[in-house]
Order: sequence, then structure tokens, then C-alpha cells
Amino acid sequence: IVCQVPVSEGKSVQQTVDVLHKKLEQLGAVKQGSFCVDCETYHATGNVSGQPTKLLYVMHNSETPLSCMGLFEGGPCMIADANFDVLMIKLKSHFQNAKGHKVECRGSRYRYCDFLIKVGTVTMSSSARGISVEVEYCPCVVPGDCWNLTKEFMQSFLGPSVPELPSVFAAKPEGLFAPSDGVDTMTQYLELFNKLRKQQVPGSNVR
Repeated sequence: IVCQVPVSEGKSVQQTVDVLHKKLEQLGAVKQGSFCVDCETYHATGNVSGQPTKLLYVMHNSETPLSCMGLFEGGPCMIADANFDVLMIKLKSHFQNAKGHKVECRGSRYRYCDFLIKVGTVTMSSSARGISVEVEYCPCVVPGDCWNLTKEFMQSFLGPSVPELPSVFAAKPEGLFAPSDGVDTMTQYLELFNKLRKQQVPGSNVR
């Protein structure tokens, strides 16, 4: 599950992240390094006249360092090796990199019993846009079967900010989560990034 956490009133993004770290450590969670998820946006250049330009999102996740993911707007998605970035440079006559649209999410990983928790700061053009929390219940691959347990755990450190079961799982007929390919997780990160991209930055006219 990947969700956005609102910034606490009267606090900065970093102060809110520090509070979440403290709550997790009070629960008994153990810090296990850091993580990074990033996303580059590309515009398809040679589109059919009269049709809107399709976007291609190229994403990386430190959990799967040898893989790279390409998600087309509205589907489909593909998983490639790390050389896909080099291929995109060679395909620049077909896909144009949208400069200034790179989004990064960096933060700390925590382990609590069978839960893996990642608290990250989402940045765009070096400005903090928001806070993400990713929670994985490692023993189970059927999200619907462990959702109530996951939700209860998330409430212990997020309070009322816990979302409902993400649509990426609700829409699956078989309901299975495949941690090995990361598509479900990255789809949720992409939804969060696009939501934060559209938000007004405090003290700025840039959207």
C-alpha cells in the first residue's frame, strides 16, 4: 500500500517525517537503510494527428536495482533491465524527455515484525512536494485477505490518514499482489506523483 500523508499543521515536511520516524521507533520498528523511487516523464512525438499525445513514465525503485519500469499513460506497462534508460536516449526522436518533470521519493526503510515500512519525502525540482508511506505485509500476496490487519497497523502510526484499499488491487479479478515485478507498487507511486505534481506549491505560482 502506498499513500500520501498530510503535513502536520504548523510543521514542515521534514518535521512531519521526523514525527513518523519517532512513532515507528516507539512501536518497536527497526530502521533498515534507505530507499529511493524516481520517475521521468516522456512525451511521444510521432503521434497520429487528432489524437492526444501519450505519456510514458520511466521509473526506478531501489528495491529492484537491476530493473527499470516503463508505464504508458492508461497502460500497458513493461519491465526492462537498467539499460532501458540508454535505449530511451536513442529513441529521442520518438520520445521527448519532459525536462523539469522528474519526481523523486527518498527516505528510510523500517521493519516491524512481518511489515516493511518506507517513509519518504517526494521532491520535484529540488522542492519538497509531500510525504509518502509504503507498507507491505510480507507473508501475504492477497491484499484483500490482509487489508484489515494492514489498515489497523497503519492506524497505529498514521491515525486517521489511512486510505481505503487501493484501486489497483480492487480492480484485479484474482486479487493477487506480485511483489517480484513491482507493477502494483509502482502504479501507486505514479498515481501519488501525478497527484502531487498538480498541487500548488506553498508560496509559489508554479503547479
